[in-house]
Amino acid sequence: MEVIQTEIPDVKVFIPKRFGDSRGFFVETYNRRKFTDLGVTEEFVQANHSLSAEVGVVRGLHYQLPPNAQSKLIRVVRGAIFDVAVDIRKGSTTFGKVATAEISAANGRLIYVPTGFAHGFVTREPNTEVVYMVSAYYAPADERGIAWDDAALKIPWGVDRAHATLSEKDTRYPVLAKTTDLF
Repeated sequence: MEVIQTEIPDVKVFIPKRFGDSRGFFVETYNRRKFTDLGVTEEFVQANHSLSAEVGVVRGLHYQLPPNAQSKLIRVVRGAIFDVAVDIRKGSTTFGKVATAEISAANGRLIYVPTGFAHGFVTREPNTEVVYMVSAYYAPADERGIAWDDAALKIPWGVDRAHATLSEKDTRYPVLAKTTDLF
């Protein structure tokens, strides 16, 4: 498995080996032993699957507070996304910094986002399906978020506010500088 470092060393992109022939391909997307050897030691307890029908759907930037903080291992099974992780660990040397990656069904990449990061993505293709494993169960009381379009973060989403499709919840999150519930 190939590992690509992002702008923040704790956020990693993985490229698993695909075995293809005339029928299609086979790929092992998760193997606990291999991922442990690569520094991903969490036990994943829940798998989620989202479908975004349109280009420009923004989901995020989300996180959960401890004790229900989640690490995530994200892959795309159809379509493509621009994936974003923001370091929200107070005292971290990369606090407020952003790591990004293009993840698609075509490139087969996975991105690992550890606890202490807000996570989100924007769809690049219609009918994009994202599957991600998380290390803690969904806990609505601990769910938080920061504004996806926080100008201070300088995230190159590739979509502006007028053309982005967001949930009602995602339109109400504060910018990072005004967020009090951090790690």
